[in-house]
Amino acid sequence: MIICPVCEHQQAQGTECDNCGKKLQAPQAVAVPVVTLPELEQTHHAGGRAPVETQALPELDHTRQKAGPDLPAQAVQDLEATRAAPIDKVSVEAVPELDTGRAADDGVRTAAPSGAVVCRYCRNVQAEGLVCDRCGMRLPKLRVTQAAATPGAVDGDAPWIPCHKCRTPTRPNKICSVCGTRVVVQE
Repeated sequence: MIICPVCEHQQAQGTECDNCGKKLQAPQAVAVPVVTLPELEQTHHAGGRAPVETQALPELDHTRQKAGPDLPAQAVQDLEATRAAPIDKVSVEAVPELDTGRAADDGVRTAAPSGAVVCRYCRNVQAEGLVCDRCGMRLPKLRVTQAAATPGAVDGDAPWIPCHKCRTPTRPNKICSVCGTRVVVQE
């Protein structure tokens, strides 16, 4: 499991955080040569495991319980019982002033942000890019959809294609964020 150092988002795999867009590096295993120090005393036994004879102490009391119960269960009379008495049917009444409906749709929608965007974390004004240049957090910008993308564009603007396994829209040659399958363009 990979955890983003910026927004602490957890994801199974990938080189970029799915939440904030931070570029992630996978931990690289470094081969370190192990050299024994000549001044250390070596173990005289092969493998370091030598059989040792042990004896039980005669004055030691054995307190192991028997396998089966040896006493019958007894009720403690001074113990307070916390079990509640059964409750009869209770009538449930609706709250008359509670409105469970939704407001009527007026058809007005919030416009998607375009042009320069203000970062909600550091208040930096930035005209392009999905990640803030100052703090590295994802900017609230409109992503290019599959219909708006042009064929033959660079990798960042490549058209989204459905994943072969789960049909989630994914960029070509990237890992699907839902099932983890690499989406390869079939020529």
